[in-house]
Amino acid sequence: MSKVLFVSPAEIKKKCNIDGNVDDDKIVSSIEVAQDKHLRNYMGDYLYRTLQGKLSGSTIDDAENAAYKTLWLTYVKPMVVWFTIEAYLPWAMFKISNGGIYKHQSETSVAASLEDMKTLLQDARENAEVYTRDFMDYVEGNQSSFPEYFTTETIADRNPDRDTNFSVGWVL
Repeated sequence: MSKVLFVSPAEIKKKCNIDGNVDDDKIVSSIEVAQDKHLRNYMGDYLYRTLQGKLSGSTIDDAENAAYKTLWLTYVKPMVVWFTIEAYLPWAMFKISNGGIYKHQSETSVAASLEDMKTLLQDARENAEVYTRDFMDYVEGNQSSFPEYFTTETIADRNPDRDTNFSVGWVL
């Protein structure tokens, strides 16, 4: 199964005040990191793959998948949006090319300070944590709709991380 993005670059731009002229390719890699690093961690592999299958198979709109559609639209998308921003921000001002690594700087703007970057990263992380807690509460409250989340079978390579203690923050 090919990798399914749970949100589009256009949705990320719309939700997070990223300029529309930012190349989608620059955002896609951050979406993939957000999904691989964070979403799979909190969903567990079994539920993650189940939802990906429903999206890639275009069955998410089927009546029997209404709970998964709600999960995706209401809980998963916001998580991915903010985890994507957290992954994107540190790389946003840099370009890597054959000649080296370059920092973008416009003639008509001022680059963000380290403190500005820390504030943005912390805000993105806090938003992601709020949506992650909402996701966990929803799944816990609807256990019969998401048996994949609660499986103890070995079908899951990674079981869901159900710890909501987000004590590790960014260190810059």
